[in-house]
Amino acid sequence: MNPNIQRLHSYPFEKLAKLKANVTENTTLEHIPLSIGEPKHAPPQFVLDELTKHLSTIAQYPLTKGTDALRETIAQWLSKRFHLQNTRIDAAKHIIPVNGTREALFAFAQAIIDPTKNPLILSPNPFYQIYEGAAILSGAEIAFLNTTLENDFTPNLDDVGEETWKRCQLIYICTPGNPTGKVFSESYLEKLIHLADKYDFIIASDECYSEIYPDENNPPPGLLEVAAKIGRDNFERCVVFHSLSKRSNLPGLRSGFVAGDEKILASFLKYRTYHGCAMPVPTQMASIAAWDDEIHVKNNRAMYRSKFESVLRILKPVMDVDQPDASFYLWPKTPINDEAFTQKLFAEQNITVLPGSYLSRLSDGINAGENHIRIALVADIENCIDAANRIKHFIENLAIENLEK
Repeated sequence: MNPNIQRLHSYPFEKLAKLKANVTENTTLEHIPLSIGEPKHAPPQFVLDELTKHLSTIAQYPLTKGTDALRETIAQWLSKRFHLQNTRIDAAKHIIPVNGTREALFAFAQAIIDPTKNPLILSPNPFYQIYEGAAILSGAEIAFLNTTLENDFTPNLDDVGEETWKRCQLIYICTPGNPTGKVFSESYLEKLIHLADKYDFIIASDECYSEIYPDENNPPPGLLEVAAKIGRDNFERCVVFHSLSKRSNLPGLRSGFVAGDEKILASFLKYRTYHGCAMPVPTQMASIAAWDDEIHVKNNRAMYRSKFESVLRILKPVMDVDQPDASFYLWPKTPINDEAFTQKLFAEQNITVLPGSYLSRLSDGINAGENHIRIALVADIENCIDAANRIKHFIENLAIENLEK
């Protein structure tokens, strides 16, 4: 057995289940789960119709590179969304459909890391746990770059030492961030591209939350967009990951894509051919319909916007919490230890959130997620408002308890 499997940490939700197992929830209240980033809005009916319409194609083996029609649709979406000229995106060379970004983010490291050269992968901290697992099983070491309020939840590239950059083969970034919702600026992404040139590493930009943002006139920039603006038409060293899970409320469809550097994607496609992970044709047809429509995406953003407005109105008077740049998460500070807060909140108010320390590792002497919780505003607006009121009541009672001690 691969010995590196033993090095994998327990997944955050395994830790959460153990934490909750030690208490009994308040069953007089309906349980409201806000821990998992699983969209609960209804999936677009026209996408489901397209899926069922093409079920007969399940009899066909799908191609690993996907259909021409799907890649062309994705190319058109990328070009329009990120202000790219159509000539810059070649559907045959710059795009690979994947079964969700989780699978692709993990597989990517396995394909491109050279384990014979003492490899290092850099990751934000807190982080999506797949980055760490991908690094460990690829045979690389992983180093974490803290994202805290002090650095505006943006890894400080100037703090990374020369030797670290020299060893780096891959850096994972997440913009908008999970769990912070931070959007990296165009100037920041440009600086990272120049560092990749200087030290010869690859940037893997996880952009699966890019379509959930509060201002319709200010969508988050993407890595390929910045690459194109600085004249990098071949997107050298730049690879982005996008998904329909959050954008279109289709987490179970397992549909996304990888796009960017032609040479890197050619090797990744070869790896995936052996990996055996081609997207089923019905899924591809449904994905074409989803990527080709923006109306349902705008409606989706409007629902999240309403939830943020309502929930923040309730929580801000009692909690250190702000509207994120994008995504559907809140990342508030907790008045007590994040594990204790999560456990007590579940016991007293029957609400499940995720301790921030479960999304982080100790780096530079701190756990950057400690004394934070991640709240996923995925439930319907009524449940989100109910949860916010219960959390407010819980915090007010905590304050009273502290005064009485």
